[in-house]
Parts: sequence; structure tokens; C-alpha cells
Amino acid sequence: MKKTKLSLPTEREISSLPTGCDPLQPRGDLKTSRLRGTKWAISAISTFTLAAVLGFSGTSANLSAASTVPYSGSPTQQSQPSLVARVGDTGFIQLTAESFNSLSLNQKLDAYWLYMACVAVHPIVYDQNSVYGLREKHLLESILTNSAGIDPAVLQKITDYTLLFWGNQGNHHTFNSHKFVPNFTREELKAAVAQAMRNGASDTIEKEARDLDKTIFDPDFQPMLTMKNPKNGEDPLQASSNNYYSGVTLNDLKNFTEHYSLNSRLVKTGNKLTEEIYRAGTPDGKELPGLYAKQLSAANTYLSRALPYAPASQKKVISDLIRYYQTGDPKDWLQTGADWVGDKTNPDFSNGFVEIYKDARGQKGAIQGFVTIVDEKLNQMMKQFASNAGYFEQRAPWDPQYKNPNPNPPIVNAVEALVETGDFEVNTIGDNLPNEAEIHQKYGSKSFVFTSSIRALAEAAGQKVVQEYAYSQEEKDRAREYGALSANLMTAMHEVIGHGSGRLSPKLSKEPASYIREYYSTLEETRADLMALWNFWDPKLIDMGVMPNQDVAKAAYDNEARAALVQLREVPTGDSIEEDHRRGTQLIVNYIRDKTGAIEPVERDGKEYMVVKDYAKMREGVGMLLAELMRIKAEGDYDAAKALITKYGIHFNTDWRDQVVARFKKLNLPTYSVGIYPNLDLHKDSDGKVDNVIISYPRDIMAQQLRWAKITGQ
Repeated sequence: MKKTKLSLPTEREISSLPTGCDPLQPRGDLKTSRLRGTKWAISAISTFTLAAVLGFSGTSANLSAASTVPYSGSPTQQSQPSLVARVGDTGFIQLTAESFNSLSLNQKLDAYWLYMACVAVHPIVYDQNSVYGLREKHLLESILTNSAGIDPAVLQKITDYTLLFWGNQGNHHTFNSHKFVPNFTREELKAAVAQAMRNGASDTIEKEARDLDKTIFDPDFQPMLTMKNPKNGEDPLQASSNNYYSGVTLNDLKNFTEHYSLNSRLVKTGNKLTEEIYRAGTPDGKELPGLYAKQLSAANTYLSRALPYAPASQKKVISDLIRYYQTGDPKDWLQTGADWVGDKTNPDFSNGFVEIYKDARGQKGAIQGFVTIVDEKLNQMMKQFASNAGYFEQRAPWDPQYKNPNPNPPIVNAVEALVETGDFEVNTIGDNLPNEAEIHQKYGSKSFVFTSSIRALAEAAGQKVVQEYAYSQEEKDRAREYGALSANLMTAMHEVIGHGSGRLSPKLSKEPASYIREYYSTLEETRADLMALWNFWDPKLIDMGVMPNQDVAKAAYDNEARAALVQLREVPTGDSIEEDHRRGTQLIVNYIRDKTGAIEPVERDGKEYMVVKDYAKMREGVGMLLAELMRIKAEGDYDAAKALITKYGIHFNTDWRDQVVARFKKLNLPTYSVGIYPNLDLHKDSDGKVDNVIISYPRDIMAQQLRWAKITGQ
């Protein structure tokens, strides 16, 4: 098969892209760019990534050997391999949405404008991740779009670094929070900037390169994106380089009441704390524009364009969201969520300040957006779990007082993603929203399984990881036969009967996250994983026809144990884990090892393995931990959450990690994936009327990111 290699977009291709916040211009002579070319982090509150089922995802902390490498492999379900290219340990994979062409024209146009609204808010994530993020993004893109005459070797280094910068929405790795620095030198950057200016780039980039020197080159300047448990007593907000706070410490917030906790930046000036609200402002001027007004106003423009094509239920959601982006009022956000849960429109979408993982306090929401279409082939299984949510709730192993007698079955769909922006990325294969417990209890929630991501990630990873880290041939055989099915089931149960389960104590007057704070995200993700693991052994799954036998349950338990070892490669330095989902896997496996002995580390031929010795005892341990985590959530027990997660979820054996890293390196697989999404373009007939929306697959992360930059003007 023909190999691909990276090349820059031509001036003609760049100039043909739309500018500012204007929509893509409809074209009758549509042609798909076929430039050759080579994420992030944590997505939704309800993610379960392939790390726990296929041992695939993560990120590299070292760029010393990074270079853009075309990938050649044998395609499976797709006409071309999903893995397009690599930069070091990061793989760039093309997602497909095969169901799009079956939509009606109105559905396609609805999807198109919702897609554009997601692109419009994408620049916000760079600013949330770092006060320098958008400036560095502009500098790098200015060089790449004015690159003629730059030394090819230097240009390759700048290109590699920029691809990783786009993939992580900044210069900190999504999964382990560590900063990465480029291979090019200060002198090489200076020369590239000078050449770019000769080619027409703004002369302001010369000063920007000087001002951003520490940001780009100094590994000790803002070394961690999020640091929830810093050493030496350092304040978590001060130790984290993200841009949710300015000059603020946890101590400053002890007696401060936030009115916009999800959608504001807290700034301390002198002794005064101020909430900088994320909002566009209202047309009547009663609510003035706030932080990110430009991006939110652009999103509202695109959302308004979707209204004529949306059915009544989605029209209400879109109108709610427009209002929320204007006011920033939390009440408007709750109304959006309540109406969104009841909307069953295909295509569906999410757009807002949603996930709190990157905030050391667990309060500030990161921007995210996605647009999905239903994958009817796998949707039936999701509906079955939703219709049986009450059954699984009553058989959960926790105290009856925490069981919801009348749970609202979550709306759940198997979907293909048309686009994922902001803090949402391809490694997320499951999602349950909204996050607010009051909406869950009163209206229910929606759950998604992203089948396009599952397909692309699984095809890119193959069976190499299982073959290396599975202990026995029996375990390998189970993974080969039931790995994909156990992955789908794990994700479905995590999202539908995991996050949607349980009842809070009436004594809680606020969301449980307000009580459990920095440990809440880890607790909730772990609880949802455990709910899935617990129910694998329920005969109901066989009765439902979603799995053939309990070997599928064994495969899921094998995967969970194995993931605790394999995921250590994502933290190549240090001895602690910061990412919430990864902490959850460690918590589960280490707790079960300690309390039941059902999982044991086994060494053979100098290699370490994590092996399930007793499946019944492992399920017993799953039930014990699940019951306690439900109690902690329901009661808002901060001290208990801290004690459990600190003991079992954060620290690990560094000798095992070093061995895992060395073994994985020999497999020559990427450890982290960045998505390349379909492009959507309007098409006009000979009379100038829009008669279709064309979907195409660019297979080039650079072309797509520069396309988005032209759309947003950032």
C-alpha cells in the first residue's frame, strides 16, 4: 500500500478556507483536500477509555525521538487504516461516520450548523489550559502557513511540535499533565520566525517568540497542567498551570461564595476576588459581555442557523443554550440540561462548560463540543440497558437507603462522532451527561457510546498489547474472542447503569462534588466502572442476549487487572498518577489485591503480569468497594474519599512502570491518540440553492486544524 508523508498545505489551499467567524462558503465545485499527514484530555464525566479494555491510550512525556512517521498497515473494517501517521508515541487516527449519508437534508443541515458551533468554541480550551495557549497557537500557525524557505529539518521539528500542541490543546500532555518541550532550539525558532515574516507573517510574531521563550522551552516553568496533590505543601491552584485562577489560593476561597462556579475564572487583585464570567452578553445590554464573548457569540450565530432545521424539542434546547451563552446564568444552564435530556433528536450535540477534571478544586468547567449521529447497528444494546436500569439499581450491592426506587432510565445511544472539540477528544468512548445530580434525579440523563472512536482505536491498536501483557494463553484467547464485546458492554454499563445510579442523602444541600472536591471525579468514574464490573456476572446479561456466556465477564476482569499495569507507561517519570480515570483503575485493582487477594502480580521470565486468581473473590471485592464509594458519594464524605484514593489510587511501583515502558516501546505502537474528524461542506445546485452537505475524510490533522483556525480567526 502507498505510504503517506507529511506535507504543508499550499497557499492556495489555505487561502481557500473561510476566515473569521463566517461559515464555510457553499461550493458547487467541492473537492476534498487529500494532503498527506501525520488528545486530550479528559473528556466527559463519564468516560471509560480503551486503556481498561485494550490497553490503548495515554501519552508520551518525551519528545526526544519524536518525528512525523507515516503509517502503513492493513485496513480492517475501513478502506484505509485508521492510523494515519505518528509523532513519536502519539498516533493520529481518522474517524468515520458511515451513518451520515443516510440522514435527510434537514438532518444534515442541522448537523452542519451544530458542527460549526463546536468549532467556534474550540479556541477557548487553549486559553483555559494556559494563559499563553492562544498566543503560542497563533505563533506556531503563523510559521506553518508562511513556511517557504525554512530549513526542512527545522520545519519538520516545528511541525511535529505543533501537531502535539494541537492534539493536547497546549503544551501539557492530556493524560499525565506533564509539560512537553520541543526538539527545535531557540536559534532555530528565531530563524523560522524571521523567514515566516519575510513570507508575509505579521512582524508581531518576532516579539511573541521572545515573550513566550519560557513557556515554550523551559520545562520547569508551569511544569504541570493540573496538580491536585502537590508535594511539599504547595497550594494546588498555584501548582497548576491552567487558567481557571489568577493569583488565587485555596485558602483565599474559604469564605468566598461563587455564583458562577462552573463558568467563570477567579481572579485576585489585591485582597479582592472577582469572578470573570464566561458569557457573550444579552442583546438588551442588561448582561454585559464577559470572558470568551467573541467565541460564544460566534457559537450563538451558528446555533441560530441550526434552528430552522431542528425539530421542536431540539429548537428548545438550542434556544436555551443561546440564552445561557448570553447570560452565563447557572439557572439557564440547568434549563438547557433538563430540556436536552428529553430531546431525542438525531443528530444530537453537546456544547458547553462541562467537565471539571482539569480544575484542582473540581469546580470549573472546561469547554467541550461534539455532534453525533445514531449508529443504529449497535444502538439496540444500549436501549436494553436503559430499559432495565431499575433492575440493576435494585441489585446494586450498596445500602438500600442509597437506591433510587424510581430511577429515570438514561437516554442512551450508540453514536458516531462528526466532530469533537475543546476538552472532548477521541480517547473518550463513552459519555453520560449532564453532570448535575439534580437533573439526573429529576429528569434522568443521556448516555453515549462512541462507536466511531471504538472502531478507530481498536483497529489502530490491534492485539499486540494483549499478546504482550496477558499472562496465559487462555487469557489471550478470551481477549481475542470477547475483547471487543466486553469493551462495548463495559462502556454501556459504565454510562447507563453506572453514572445514572444511586440516590443521595437528603442531608446534602449541594452537589456531592462540592463536598468531595478534588477527589470527586476519581470517585465517580471509579463507581461507574465498578457498577459495570459488578453486573457482568448477573445472569440478566445472558437473558438479554447481549453476551453469550460468562467468559465475557472473565475477559472484562482480565482487562481491568491488566490495565492497572499497562497504563503505567503513561507516567514515565515520577511515582504518582494525576488523571482521574487512571486513578480509578489503580484504586480498583489495588483495593481488591489488598482486601481479597483475588488479583496477584506474577513474574515470569523477568516480566511482570497482573493476574486474576479468583474471579468470584474479585467480584466480592468489586462489591465491597462499590458499596463504600456509593456511601461516600451519597453522604459527601470527603475524609473517606481522600483516605481511599490516597492509599490505593495515586502511587505505584516505579520498577513495574519502567519495565512496562520498555516492553511497550518494543511493540512500536502509539500510546496516545488524536482524532482527525470528518469535514462537512455545504453544496449548492446550479440555481445556488443548498442541496446537500458533503462529508469527507481529510486524513490530515494539519489541514483540519488550519481549516478550523480560519473559521474561528484564532
